[in-house]
Amino acid sequence: MTELQAGQSTQPLDVTRIDARPQRYRDVLIALVAFVLLALLPFIFGSKQLLDFVIRCAAYGLFATSLNLLVGYTGLISFGHGMFFGLGAYGFGLMMQKTGVPIPVAFVATLAMTLVVAVVIGAICVRLKEIYFAFVTLAFQMLIHSTILSWQSLTGGDQGLRGGIPRPPFLGIDLSNHLHLYITSCALLVIGLLLMRQIAQSPFGYTLRMIRDNATRASFIGIDVWRAKLTIFVLAALFAATGGIIMALFVSGAYPEFAYWTISGEGIFINMLGGVTTFLGPMVGTVLLLILNDTVTRLTEYHGIVLGIVILFFAIGLRKGLMDFVVEWFAQRRGEAGERAP
Repeated sequence: MTELQAGQSTQPLDVTRIDARPQRYRDVLIALVAFVLLALLPFIFGSKQLLDFVIRCAAYGLFATSLNLLVGYTGLISFGHGMFFGLGAYGFGLMMQKTGVPIPVAFVATLAMTLVVAVVIGAICVRLKEIYFAFVTLAFQMLIHSTILSWQSLTGGDQGLRGGIPRPPFLGIDLSNHLHLYITSCALLVIGLLLMRQIAQSPFGYTLRMIRDNATRASFIGIDVWRAKLTIFVLAALFAATGGIIMALFVSGAYPEFAYWTISGEGIFINMLGGVTTFLGPMVGTVLLLILNDTVTRLTEYHGIVLGIVILFFAIGLRKGLMDFVVEWFAQRRGEAGERAP
């Protein structure tokens, strides 16, 4: 090596740094605006049904978006993600019934319990190939559901947690007040979506995309694929448990259906409806599914047939979720407009 080459090799590379702060600030601003708009809804419309609908959207939206961190960003299709939704509901409900601790303490303790369970289950599941990962997560969910049914002295069995969930006021917030519960649910929704957005747009989020596209190549360049998959598995579990806590507060209890395999199926269905390639796709899918459920069940008893037709329309007709279709359509229009421009 010549002296000139040696001198050149020791000079630092001139790499352009991409500042992510403007994007982060914009996300925070959008989140604040969304929360303000949601907080104003009760004063504009004053409909209890609307508030109930938004609370349900908050619970299922956090659950579905957390599932998309696995499905859309990492390529891990989980058939058992609903177990963490059920764990959140039952863990929080039991904590409040048995210990009487303040709600924030029960919230943190429930997430801590979920973290431990997710680490144990995830350490086993993420080592498996895609189809085996999907079915082993389903097996764990059925195990947890069976435990809930059989441990009647603790969980109430098939009757669920009875007697309601105590809601002692804290920091001037009284969750027995429906308006306070609504505002708190909206706050948890917005904070959860903002945190998941930051995860998706972080370097870790792009690492997950690389693993999704080619895990072998990612491991060749030094990425610890197992650790990355386990990390996102645990993070997704925490957000799903938060959705379960909101639902437990909403219904003032917890029921075995919250941990049954159908809740995971609804999460997959929501992502199919909304789309997995856009961040807000699962949130749009949540709104669509809840509207479909509420509308169809009022009009006909054959709601399963109607939902099946909707699934076929998206799977065979559009071949993508609604937000995926909209984003692709706008991209095509923009491209056609650019070609026509002189």
